[in-house]
Amino acid sequence: MTLRLSALIVARNEAERLPDCLAALGFADEIVVVLDRTTDASAAIATAAGARVIEGAWELEGTRRNQGIAACTGDWVLEVDADERVSPDLAIEIRRVIASSPFAWHQVPVDNYVGDRLLRHGWAGSFGTTSVPRLFRAGAKQWRAQRVHPGLDWTGKEGPRLQTGALIHLVDRDIADMLKRLDRYSTAKAKDLIASGNIGTLRGNLRRFVMRGFKSYVSRKGYREGAWGVLLAFCTGAFPLLSYLKARLEPRAHGAPEP
Repeated sequence: MTLRLSALIVARNEAERLPDCLAALGFADEIVVVLDRTTDASAAIATAAGARVIEGAWELEGTRRNQGIAACTGDWVLEVDADERVSPDLAIEIRRVIASSPFAWHQVPVDNYVGDRLLRHGWAGSFGTTSVPRLFRAGAKQWRAQRVHPGLDWTGKEGPRLQTGALIHLVDRDIADMLKRLDRYSTAKAKDLIASGNIGTLRGNLRRFVMRGFKSYVSRKGYREGAWGVLLAFCTGAFPLLSYLKARLEPRAHGAPEP
């Protein structure tokens, strides 16, 4: 029996990037596109490509991703963001794996680009990664109710990471775009911190700034990327510290109730 594969895209106003993302998913048996508070032409683009479109408004990233997973009808699901492209080699590897894997989920390798520059080293923490758990059996994956980088709950065992091809991730257009992403991520994380009732401490987040920056630059070999590695280390370390400072210094702006 041939197992069916669903490709899931969750996006918001990604009309510019969506066509190339969809074009690389022709190997899937089904494409589901979840559009969150989208006002551009994304719905028409996805429909024209043969995708099933679900539109709505979700405050939490985890909630909208779970909505998309629930809508998939395949035996396996591959999650792809609109700024990612499945390489031809990865597409072949995915079909091979789902045909024979006894496991519930697999990590997928990622090649990260800033503009047209491939940065192989230095990705760490919550600011970027070279491997993502995106290929999984139906029912195996559940996102937690958080705004940014929500946690995951799994059912079943993890299999080996896929070895051929990669998700081509167009992370940022340039340095300005990278810094905007840092601002956007830290704002969402500040809201999660306030909602949790525990924003942490200045001392703890200063320590995380240093440790995460060190991990990015040294442990993850960001130094191999030259000055780009310094920038990645800074952003990786700054993410939790900036999130904490926003939650502490501007609590009302990030969801804290009025006294």
